[in-house]
Amino acid sequence: MTTDEEMELDSLEGVGPVTKQKLHEAGIYSIMDLAARGVGEVADSINGDTAKASELINKARTKLSDLGVLAKDFVSARELFQKRQSIERVSTGSKNLDTLLGGGVETGAVTEFYGEFGSGKSQICHTLAVMVQESKEKGGLSAGALYVDTEGTFRPERIAEIAEARGTDPGKVLDNIIVAKAYNSAHQELIVREVGRQIERTKLKLVVVDSAVAHYRAEFLGRGTLAERQQRLNRFMHMLVRDAEVYGVVVVVTNQVQSSPDFFFGDPTRATGGHVVAHTSTYRLYLRKASKSRIARMVDSPYHPEGEAVFVINSKGVDDPSEDSPRKRSGS
Repeated sequence: MTTDEEMELDSLEGVGPVTKQKLHEAGIYSIMDLAARGVGEVADSINGDTAKASELINKARTKLSDLGVLAKDFVSARELFQKRQSIERVSTGSKNLDTLLGGGVETGAVTEFYGEFGSGKSQICHTLAVMVQESKEKGGLSAGALYVDTEGTFRPERIAEIAEARGTDPGKVLDNIIVAKAYNSAHQELIVREVGRQIERTKLKLVVVDSAVAHYRAEFLGRGTLAERQQRLNRFMHMLVRDAEVYGVVVVVTNQVQSSPDFFFGDPTRATGGHVVAHTSTYRLYLRKASKSRIARMVDSPYHPEGEAVFVINSKGVDDPSEDSPRKRSGS
């Protein structure tokens, strides 16, 4: 087991007091945090020295590999398969939705839920923030959550209602959720830079960003700003990917939708953010309303079959429909 001293930046060769201070100012506080950052980001914090930034990141990742915190660079497929058998998951609160996800929302990956207003995106996030605190026997990880709220949708009253309906102490549940309100895209990025530090301090296992693209969509208007928007969004999403992989936490993001004007048949609804969000999300699920129920469809996954799951929203948050309600599930 690693110690706090082994994770200190100054325990890494090449990090002196000046470099350590500069890294701290950039929100990089530990070797784990350094390993999770990109070369450009680290270089910006140490006066643009790309070569040194790359060297420091490689040293950090090598040390974590030697300590057994990170996987080695080259492993056999069998080793990787065996490791994935022990991956932890958090229940969504609905058995149908858990089945669609292969047992729940996965640690070490970014799971994206997108859909129109009222499709259940924020309700899933609220329910996950409660479920992650349950014991493993009940579908949780006995850990806390970090909720990044970009649209003013987080409601502690809803958390308390879900916790009470599921037989959990609302006060304790609320105490174990850290909420960060992001006021613009730059503030949103600043918050995510601090995620690693919060994970190490509180040992949380769930990071929620509700929603990931809203600020970028509102601030970058017109085709002239599209390139800058996508570049910023790409960097933001990759920060989340690195946090998920390095710290082994569940990362859940929600996304808005838009209609594709050149789509003539079928559902013209498309997730915002373009290919940047599509490529960085490990799993993508499309949510839509169906009378009093909601339907989740697996849109993209490295290994899940295409399929759908029916769920409802009630006092317990996300839940399964009653016995007489149909359940949809199909393989590819």
